[in-house]
Amino acid sequence: MRTIRIGVAAPGSRIDATIAERVTRLADMQFGARATLRFHPQCFLASGHFAGTDEERADAFVELANDPDLDAVWIARGGYGACRIVPRVLSRLGPDAAGKTYLGYSDAGSLLSAVYGQGGHVAHGPMPADILREGGDRTVVRALSFLLDGTPETLEPSIDPETPVVAFNLTILCHLLGTPYEPDFSGHVIMLEEVSEHLYRIDRALCQLTRNEKMRRAAGFRLGRVSLVPPNEPEFGRTPEEIIRHWCADSGIPWLGAADIGHDADNKIVPFGLLRPWRRWFRRHEPDDA
Repeated sequence: MRTIRIGVAAPGSRIDATIAERVTRLADMQFGARATLRFHPQCFLASGHFAGTDEERADAFVELANDPDLDAVWIARGGYGACRIVPRVLSRLGPDAAGKTYLGYSDAGSLLSAVYGQGGHVAHGPMPADILREGGDRTVVRALSFLLDGTPETLEPSIDPETPVVAFNLTILCHLLGTPYEPDFSGHVIMLEEVSEHLYRIDRALCQLTRNEKMRRAAGFRLGRVSLVPPNEPEFGRTPEEIIRHWCADSGIPWLGAADIGHDADNKIVPFGLLRPWRRWFRRHEPDDA
């Protein structure tokens, strides 16, 4: 039976120690010795908005990524801050970092995109802080089941094994455009989700996104859940789906439908790229007597 050792870092905002305790206890109850968690002390630091200084957050991520005794790096939570440490991280990742899985979403997309660009195994999916959501226990179990076994039921159901895919928070993806860490979208299905943004901001972000020439090489867009939308005066007059359909039609990027992702307990997992290399990764990490 497969076992996995998971390091947890917080490249953006901090978490409370009670989150680590709850997630560790849940992992022990559900998976026993199959899953061991190591929350880096940096997760609990505070430097204004951030979980420690830029240097402390970068150092913690690099330490876990380069640790030969770990199989995965799990992002503790979103918030803001991952984009600030990307240059401090990438040049320091060694050979052991290439063999790991990296799991997170929201603000972490800035860092995960850069790791994916270097060939890393990156997935958009639940984080330890999601245990605070209603139904959060099952969300965390979903993430651990994916890290352990790549359980098919944990994956976003529309994923086609023959088509590469990425998933991002819409605002984070817009902020990646034009940077050295912008993903190669060629042939990829792009899944998007958003939280706490006005509809006019979503419209503006999709206007920017679809006018990017590299974006037009994508296989198409899917839209996950757009939640906690603030009220607008006057009413914007279009739903999130109507907005993305408009910009897909305007740009010629195919509209492919809904995606089962979002800032909620039902957030499914989207492994970046093709599924085939992921299956090899899970087989490679099975014990010899599996």
